[in-house]
Amino acid sequence: MAETEAVAGAPIAVEEPEPEPAPAAQPQPKPEPVQVPDPTPAVTGRRRLRAAMWPPRLSRGQLVVALLLFSLGLALAIQVRSTNDHDQLRGARQEDLVRILDELDSRQQRLQQEKAQLEQSLAQLENSSNQAKEAQEQTNKKATELGVLAGTVKATGPGIVLAVDDPQGQVKADMLLDTLQELRAAGAEAIQINDVRVVVNTYFTDAPGGGVQIDGKQVSQPYRFTVVGNPQDLTPALNIPGGVVRTLESHQARATITAQQKVVVDALTELRKPQYAKPAAK
Repeated sequence: MAETEAVAGAPIAVEEPEPEPAPAAQPQPKPEPVQVPDPTPAVTGRRRLRAAMWPPRLSRGQLVVALLLFSLGLALAIQVRSTNDHDQLRGARQEDLVRILDELDSRQQRLQQEKAQLEQSLAQLENSSNQAKEAQEQTNKKATELGVLAGTVKATGPGIVLAVDDPQGQVKADMLLDTLQELRAAGAEAIQINDVRVVVNTYFTDAPGGGVQIDGKQVSQPYRFTVVGNPQDLTPALNIPGGVVRTLESHQARATITAQQKVVVDALTELRKPQYAKPAAK
């Protein structure tokens, strides 16, 4: 092993080990900037929406759609109301339904006849060479028809005679009124009860001592209805189940119906001058 001799008085140089280089610092990543949303587009969109909705501006197409929706709602409401009416009829008795159907058929026939008469009168007026004379004849004919309805003119034609015998005295004024209403609904055109002509303002009352008064006149039983009308309509209307005849029989009264080809209603009523009513100007 070689040794190095040191020179006397000379310093001995000691070599220090070189420090190791420090590792290079790793670069730190820079934080990414936070994206802040810009409120301007949202605010602008809301303003545009508000401006588009108010004030409202309806186009022609929107108006048409609104009218169609209104019409549809109205139709639905009418249908619901009609359904409710049908529900009421659904709960009615069979005899009531038969009576209602008969009344509707009779009313339809009367309206058809009246329509045909009016069309015939119009054709006669248009085709007549002397329209003034034809108009006068039509006026006189109409006056006679109105006199029959008002009870100031005698009436004759086919019809029935209804006799109500009430030995127990159980028939009251309301029963005679119901009988009258049934006859009118079945198409009766002229009616008299005993010697009293029945008109639009006829009224029935129970007499204080018993019996019935018609227009203030005492009417004794048997009550006799003389009716001008179609017997084929009048008789079934009185004989329906639960109708007039059954009601009278339940009160120990007997109802007899006789159909005739010609009956005469000759009881007349005094034409009353209206106290308050006057013809209205056109």
